[in-house]
Amino acid sequence: MLAFSALVAGSFALGSRAANDIDPLVMTAARFWIASAVLAALAVALGKWDNRVFRAPWRFVLLSGIISTYFVSMFEGLKTAPPISTSAVFTLTPIIAAGFGWLLLRQRLTGRMMVALAIGGVGALWVIFRADLQAALAFDVGRGEFIFFWGCVAHALYTPLIAKLKRGENTLAFACMTLLGGAILTSIYGAREIIATDWSQLPRIVWITLLYISIFASASSFVLLQFAATRLPSAKVMAYTYLTPTWVICWELALGSPPPPTLILIGIALTIFALILLLRDDDAPKAAAIPA
Repeated sequence: MLAFSALVAGSFALGSRAANDIDPLVMTAARFWIASAVLAALAVALGKWDNRVFRAPWRFVLLSGIISTYFVSMFEGLKTAPPISTSAVFTLTPIIAAGFGWLLLRQRLTGRMMVALAIGGVGALWVIFRADLQAALAFDVGRGEFIFFWGCVAHALYTPLIAKLKRGENTLAFACMTLLGGAILTSIYGAREIIATDWSQLPRIVWITLLYISIFASASSFVLLQFAATRLPSAKVMAYTYLTPTWVICWELALGSPPPPTLILIGIALTIFALILLLRDDDAPKAAAIPA
């Protein structure tokens, strides 16, 4: 999950630079096709393909539909919201995931976990409102952040659903089928936009972003997330997203952007403190381990 948070952060930093040059549905469909092909080839090459994934295909329709909602909303949100602010919205997912974890898996939170989630939520909101108390009191949320919030709700639901629906299949094969389902769904829904896209005229940054999010922020992160989701409570799995804004700042600095305002760093510090609290708590019941 530590690797997951670092890889996901790159999609915010690069995605904000490409979001206005390609339709979100087109980008999401392309990334799913590439990522599913990479995972399928890897599973076959390593002898890890598991034909049990063809049982109950409705599971992948459900999972891929939910995660597609997240990815499309992310690129739509990045059209107007800055990457650090958007990644802060993403850190609200542990709180939401904890609720879904209780509903679907009856995973309970300890007192320390609830305090940690509250602190992390405050830190995330501080960044989302750009350290502006007046904006927070007025609940002045940007359009991009609002759109992406609903995608984060979908992502939070996706995490416990993995543990709920996975039936012992190999992680690589299971992730591949989820991505393939997403590729088919988004291609059908966005067929008109895909056909209308002039692929030969897309800027270089779009291709760089597409390859990164397909291989690292999709194929790799899907395997990492599904591996963790069957071994940790949903709230703990998503707790690592508290590191995402910090990683995004590192990405932004590496790509030449100026550092964020000092006051925003207060919110970042709160989210990191929340992560430390969550990682120190080993009393919550874990999801049943499912063989990879």
